[in-house]
Amino acid sequence: MSLLRVICSTFPASFIEAAVKGGPQSVLNYKNISGRHVVYCRRYNNETAMAEKAKKLAGYAAVDNHVQDNQAVGVGSGSTIVYAVDRLAERVKQENLNIVCVPTSFQARQLILEHGLTLSDLDRHPELDVAIDGADEVDSELNLIKGGGGCLTQEKIVAGCAKRFIVIADYRKDSKALGEQWKKGVPIEVIPMAYVPVTRTIARRFGGVVVLRMAVSKAGPVVTDNGNFILDWKFDQVHDWKSVNTAIKMIPGVVETGLFVEMAERVYFGMEDGTVGVRDKPQH
Repeated sequence: MSLLRVICSTFPASFIEAAVKGGPQSVLNYKNISGRHVVYCRRYNNETAMAEKAKKLAGYAAVDNHVQDNQAVGVGSGSTIVYAVDRLAERVKQENLNIVCVPTSFQARQLILEHGLTLSDLDRHPELDVAIDGADEVDSELNLIKGGGGCLTQEKIVAGCAKRFIVIADYRKDSKALGEQWKKGVPIEVIPMAYVPVTRTIARRFGGVVVLRMAVSKAGPVVTDNGNFILDWKFDQVHDWKSVNTAIKMIPGVVETGLFVEMAERVYFGMEDGTVGVRDKPQH
């Protein structure tokens, strides 16, 4: 998405908006400065709009196929889950469903409350009927990289408490092998005092580059909901992810990894052509 500043001395904002090319437009602001019409418009990239539609398709499909009355539902984090919660709220209202929701993050908690859904937690509902969450990347074996939003530990806990873990994503997250699409690495949550030794250990044992994730709107590193730091491990080869996940978790100071191995039962991919692709867990 980009912002356009259009200046015209003759036509009103509505005409200017219609005349600006490059995708769907919406006027954000309109001013008359020294007799000139200054219009600020929002431009949506076609690929971005397509990806958002794909996210919505995946989110709706997961909720329609896996949520039933009298269930405890784990609600994931990220941009795709917003559409799933939208659909969940619609169904609860339309069908008068009795649903309780357990969040994986502050964002998920706010979504649940904003939509008027019933908020719960793992103390009251330690076993969930289904958990629905997004992913940064999904490979052909349904291994996932998650944690781009920094909520990997809570996401893995909630997914692990669910009878069924369902993943929603757009077509850009689909890969044959991890690292093919997602280039930011595997997120690893660490105790702050241990981030340097953990960084050195991972780089020495598994190769690649390990970096401390820095915040954008504050000075210093990203701090998780748990008060920890996040390392992003940019690996340089495909690994036995089950073994690597176990080995990294054994390093003192590591809280959790963003590798979700043998956890997802099904993934819904919203596709470019408006369809929904489904990938089930391989039967070995």
